[in-house]
Amino acid sequence: MSKIFPEVVENLPFADIPLKGVTAFLSQGEDHQILFMEFEEDVDLPEHQHESQYGIVLEGKIELVIDGIKNTYVKGDRYYIPASVKHYGKIYAGYADITFFNQKNRYNTK
Repeated sequence: MSKIFPEVVENLPFADIPLKGVTAFLSQGEDHQILFMEFEEDVDLPEHQHESQYGIVLEGKIELVIDGIKNTYVKGDRYYIPASVKHYGKIYAGYADITFFNQKNRYNTK
C-alpha cells in the first residue's frame, strides 16, 4: 500500500485495535478519539455497538450494515453510525480512512 498519511500523522501513537492487518494512528482528545487507519487485509467486522462514529473514506472500500441497512462506501464517501446502533460489515484490503469516535476510551495505545 502506498503511503497515505504524512509524517505528522505517522508520529502519533499506534492504536491497539484487535483486527488483523490494520495500522492505526491515534489522536486522543479529552472526550473523543480520531483514528487514521489503513488495512492490508480483508477484515470481517462482527456485529457490535458503541458511542457514535463518523468516518471519511480515503482509499478502498468498506461495506457496512448499520441498523439493518447495508451500504458500500468508497473513496470520498462519508458514513455515520449513531450511538448504540448495532452495525457490522467488511473492510477490504487497501482501505484507508479517518474515523472520529465520540468516545474518549474506544481504543488504547499500543
